[in-house]
Amino acid sequence: MAVKTDVLVIGGGPIGLHCAYYLLKAGRGVTLLDQAQAGAGSGAGNAGHIVPSHIVPLAAPGVISTALKWMLDPPRSPFGLKWSLQPAYLAWLIRFAAACTETNVTLAIPPLKALGLLSAQLFAEIIAAENFDCSYRTNGLLFLYKTQSAFEAGKQEAEILHRHGLPAEVLEKTAVHEREPAALESVIGGVDFSGDASLDPAHYLRLLKARIVQMGAQVHDYTPVTGLETKNGTITRVFTPTEAFQPALVVLAAGAWSPQVVRGLRLNLPIQPARGYSLTVVGVKNLPRGALLLGERKVAVTPFEGKLRITGRLEIGEMSTVPNPLWIQRIESAAREYIQLDQPLEIEETWAGLRPTTPDGLPIIGFSPRHKNLLLATGHAMLGLSLAPATGQVVANLVMGVDSGFDIRPFRLRWL
Repeated sequence: MAVKTDVLVIGGGPIGLHCAYYLLKAGRGVTLLDQAQAGAGSGAGNAGHIVPSHIVPLAAPGVISTALKWMLDPPRSPFGLKWSLQPAYLAWLIRFAAACTETNVTLAIPPLKALGLLSAQLFAEIIAAENFDCSYRTNGLLFLYKTQSAFEAGKQEAEILHRHGLPAEVLEKTAVHEREPAALESVIGGVDFSGDASLDPAHYLRLLKARIVQMGAQVHDYTPVTGLETKNGTITRVFTPTEAFQPALVVLAAGAWSPQVVRGLRLNLPIQPARGYSLTVVGVKNLPRGALLLGERKVAVTPFEGKLRITGRLEIGEMSTVPNPLWIQRIESAAREYIQLDQPLEIEETWAGLRPTTPDGLPIIGFSPRHKNLLLATGHAMLGLSLAPATGQVVANLVMGVDSGFDIRPFRLRWL
């Protein structure tokens, strides 16, 4: 006997939890399934950056050549590729290469900007309304650079943001060291993205999960979806190892596992996992004043209450969530090139997580073209946490037939 439910959200990461939150606020009943523990997966171990400044998609001109150059120096490369002849993986790589164009960037910037700005606003509203204590800081994101060539590229990025009405301040050497005393003498400049923010993602998601339960959500941890039953273009039952659900509506927010969940539906979700790593350090004597991104090495540094998180690496096609000790060590070494760190560090936790990455760098948000009660909310890559509140609100608006106030058509499923 299947359990009847109003909205069934599959996935308990940042996207799924925010979808549940806004659907509950809209008066819908929500059941949420997670294959592990909701709020404790890939979203919990990331950098915790809220970045409306990140308006340029991953698929952009120059990315391929830069990635190949990085891969010639594997120990220092922030990027990696799994070597595989699996057809879906090869098709994804071909689509990604084809999307690395100025046209793709031009089309992607307006929707990413709208979604990012809305998310930053909604984070502030949620944290204030729910009184969440999660190391929330609104003092921006500071990029640090050690080489003139990287600094010049940072200045160009700042100019792009200026053209699109977003704040970005170029800081020469003296100014950047005044702004961030933890920066080493080798840092020659920086760019301050003052509209960005940061928080402790594990604390925030834990609080959000507890809040949706208080609001009436039924959360089922360690409940993977094992199958879907459809009839006449409608999902009629969702199967798990312990029970079946009969939903009125399904929201797919399963991140890198989304293609596996719908593999029996003839639905083409070109999503590849992009693995990243982090280490969380306690007892740090000199915490940075705010969130940092270390330009040449693409490593993020985020201070929490009494802790420091260092995050990095993008490995396309890697599905394992077991941290690689070698890369944890390399990410720590990269951070030491830019900022003062204790020797040795007291590491509390190491982590590896997967980001669901689409070929063109835009998430997939919208109803399935083939299943009238399936709503997709996945493919956010490294911006899953950052774009989660806005995605949740857009999903709730789609369900309730409410206009989100900006064009969400670029996020529809673009591959059939």
